[in-house]
Formats: sequence, structure tokens, C-alpha cells
Amino acid sequence: MSKNVRPYKDSELGKKAQVTKMFDTISGSYDKLNRVISLGIDIKWRNRVVRLIGASKPESILDIATGTGDLAIAMANTGAKKIIGLDISTGMLEVGKNKIVQKNLDDTITMIVGDSENLPFEDNSFDAITVAFGVRNFENLEKGLAEIYRVLKPKGTFAVLETSIPTKTPFKQGYHLYSRFVLPVIGKLFSKDQSAYRYLSESASVFPYGEQFNNILAKIGFIALEHRPQTLGVATIYVASK
Repeated sequence: MSKNVRPYKDSELGKKAQVTKMFDTISGSYDKLNRVISLGIDIKWRNRVVRLIGASKPESILDIATGTGDLAIAMANTGAKKIIGLDISTGMLEVGKNKIVQKNLDDTITMIVGDSENLPFEDNSFDAITVAFGVRNFENLEKGLAEIYRVLKPKGTFAVLETSIPTKTPFKQGYHLYSRFVLPVIGKLFSKDQSAYRYLSESASVFPYGEQFNNILAKIGFIALEHRPQTLGVATIYVASK
């Protein structure tokens, strides 16, 4: 299991409350930050997730830790009739709601406040469930994954897009240098909350990626597991079924 990294080391709040506070604080700059950090490649990664999910022609999709709704909005290209974006940060959701209205997708996509570890849905509710750059923010990873398993329909598809660490030289060394020295500088340019960007870097570095994450998914009960490293391994797409 990954180390329980928190955004504000001096705070007595639990990780969930700290993550909520952090994303509320940086919600206005989050989209721009994502584009800069990934050089825009995160858009390509999300589109690959959309194609994976779209292949099963889902009618209902749940996007957990939806943030400002980038993946939920992209999922409209699957033709799904119902897409729900869920997040604990009202600040991030407000940004997402505005984007959805601007794209005239408010009849298809609904954004709701919710906890990934206590999903407000019945068992076997969704054809597909996605999480992009969110599972490492779960306070209890296995509890959150178990909730996802519960509300996913049998034979439904679960896809995760998450940061990972390159394993080959010199990309591994380059990644560590970027995370340690470049990312904090970018954070200073986009937000006064320096703890947020330290957390985003540190949480990525300790997250159990690759086979380790697959093993956790298998423990929960997911089947047909596979992981697909992206862009030299700086991110990974995980695909599983129920």
C-alpha cells in the first residue's frame, strides 16, 4: 500500500479534508497547470481512455475525482446517454459546470459533490467508471476501489489514468529531476499554495504503479487487468473489468 501523503503536513485534518481544501484553493488555475506540466500530452492520454471506454458502447458512465470535468466532457464522444462527474471539491466542480454549459453538454453530463469512498449509487449502476489523476488522492485506496467495484455493472469497464514513474535510464533520472526542481517552480507561477504542488509531486512518487496497482485491483475482485504505460512511463492507463 502506498504511503499516506497529505498536502498540509502541519494540519490536523485528515487526508480527505486536506485534499478537498487543496483543490478548492487551486481550482482556478488547475486546468492551465495541467497543460503546462504535461506539455498538453494529458489531452492525448484522456482521449485514449475515451476510445477504450467507447469500444464497449456504454450508456452510463461515472467519472470519479472528475475535477474540472475534462474526462467527463471528453466521454461525451462515446455516445453515452448519462455521464456523471463526481468530486469532493466544490471549487473544481464549479469550474467544470461552467465548461459543460459552454459546450452545451448539460443535458448529458451531471456534476455532483461526492466521496469516492462512499458513493451515493446502488450496486451495479454503471456500464463504465473512470478516474483520471485521482486514485492517488483517495484517503483509503482499497476502500475507494471497492466502492467502484460495487457500483460497476458485471462485465463493465473500469479505466484509470494515473501518473507513474519511468523505469528506464535516462528517463527515470530525468523524471526525478523534473519533479524535484521544475515542478515546484511551475507551481509558484500558478498558485500561492505551494503545498499543493509539493503534494502533487510527492503523492505521484509514492503511488503503487504498474503491477503493484494491478495486484490491488485483483485483490478487490477486478478481472481482465492490464496496464499501458504512456509517454515513456510518466503516466499509465489501467483497464479492468468486473
